[in-house]
Amino acid sequence: MKIIMGLGNPGKDYEQTRHNAGFALIDYLASKFSLTLKFDKKFQAEYVKTEIINHAVAQDLCLIKSTAFMNNSGQSLRAFLAYFYPEILEEDEGNHLIVAHDDLDLNLGDFKLQKGKGPKIHNGLNSIYSQLGHKNFWHLRLGVDSRNGERNIPPSDYVLMKMLREERVKLQEVIVKVSDSLFT
Repeated sequence: MKIIMGLGNPGKDYEQTRHNAGFALIDYLASKFSLTLKFDKKFQAEYVKTEIINHAVAQDLCLIKSTAFMNNSGQSLRAFLAYFYPEILEEDEGNHLIVAHDDLDLNLGDFKLQKGKGPKIHNGLNSIYSQLGHKNFWHLRLGVDSRNGERNIPPSDYVLMKMLREERVKLQEVIVKVSDSLFT
């Protein structure tokens, strides 16, 4: 079973921003597997739960996008898990949960999948840590830093800026690599 939550902010103003890298992954996976996410008010999230056949092996897959803002994404995830997968709320049961998010500690085009380790500062993850009470889940860190050493824009502003076309292409390329690594 894989439960994959993509972090981002809802609404047109945030589409194609660096902060929505997690949403971009969920959108790609939904398209790849021909799935449609549905909104549920009680979770403040869009999600789909299904079984996929991957290399002749059946696997449960759940994709989630919080419709709450990034800083409240932990509330959506906790409500969702409490309803469908309460066992995953236990610290030692985080093996099935993957949280995909933007990461300014990594260059655009890089990614890391690490258990219990995220970037230095990330408000969406802080919300999840607070709501779950632990960090013991998979962090899919999608690099979004393309500043080439120039740090004149504050990080909180930079992640909310629209990506340039070339940057979106590079992010899409890494999302395809991530998908291949998750589903091979």
